[in-house]
Amino acid sequence: MTLTSTPVEPTSGLTREHLSLTSGRLPKWAPWAILGVSIGLSLIAFGVLAVVESNTINVAGVAVVGALLYLVLITVISSLVEGRRKGVDRLVTGVVSAAFLIAMVPLVSVAWTVVANGVAGISAEFFTSSMRNVVGEGGGALHAIVGTLLITLAAAVISIPIGLFTAIYLVEYGAGKKLASGITFLVDVMTGIPSIVAGLFAYALFALFFGPGIRMGIMGSVALAVLMIPVVVRSSEEMLRLVPNELREASYALGVPKWLTISKVVLPTAIAGITTGVMLSISRVIGETAPLLLTAGVTASMNYDLFNGRMMTLPVFAYSQYMNQGIPASAYIDRAWAAALVLIVIVMALNLVARLVAKVFAPKLGR
Repeated sequence: MTLTSTPVEPTSGLTREHLSLTSGRLPKWAPWAILGVSIGLSLIAFGVLAVVESNTINVAGVAVVGALLYLVLITVISSLVEGRRKGVDRLVTGVVSAAFLIAMVPLVSVAWTVVANGVAGISAEFFTSSMRNVVGEGGGALHAIVGTLLITLAAAVISIPIGLFTAIYLVEYGAGKKLASGITFLVDVMTGIPSIVAGLFAYALFALFFGPGIRMGIMGSVALAVLMIPVVVRSSEEMLRLVPNELREASYALGVPKWLTISKVVLPTAIAGITTGVMLSISRVIGETAPLLLTAGVTASMNYDLFNGRMMTLPVFAYSQYMNQGIPASAYIDRAWAAALVLIVIVMALNLVARLVAKVFAPKLGR
């Protein structure tokens, strides 16, 4: 007897589902073409409006209307060709991309403004001399650069060990304890305190011992450390929590003490993130002006001693040059912009160094 088999036809439902998932694809150039058409239509509309009103074309309006028109067109066209799911995906992608571009606008604008205005005040004299006995043109910001580096370095020396040890306690020793909960609450509160409050705290603390009117660089370091500590604690805490518990348990299984496990296993694993958090905290405070006006004060002379006399910093230098303009005013404005540019360059250099340190000391994967 011969057995015959009849081929089983796929169900229509599966066929439709298969076709709906594979058929219809927009070419890669289609989104860019739709974006170009949207911007072109928006430009034409605003160009006609500008001609009617005898005015210039509103560039911001062209960008906003073009972006909205693009989102509508890409969603409709993609939904018709690729299906509703892909259309919604392209809509969300467009919204996220637009949000990114909007966030970049002030950053690029600030950077461009500072560079364009700060270059005029950059010179060899700016980096080799102070403002002592200088009125009008000339002079430099060497005293402010040195003061910024010294005060920020001292603040980092104070805050980094305190913040790192606090984070280690919260993650490794304080789990479930009331003291750890209280510390976490206080750190969260400190994160949001205004910088002027930190300056007032440092001024009041030193005024108790040295009397009113005291101004020293170390006072500015203490004020900045108050602002840095909560940032270091929170960032280090999150990085330590990301270390897998399996690494700790493997170390404990080999008989390694807890303190040695933390120093040899946990911290090296999290060093890259911790370094990034420390650099974020330094970037957070290096441009502060209000607390340093109260604590470190204003001076036109060089001062290398954190514990004796007033000390100038770049933020305070830029503020004082802009607010106390002399003759010619352009010289003071140029020095203020140049100080702002140097401050940004210092922050960028510190972040590059942090990335290099994180890359060098990060745990090596593989063999």
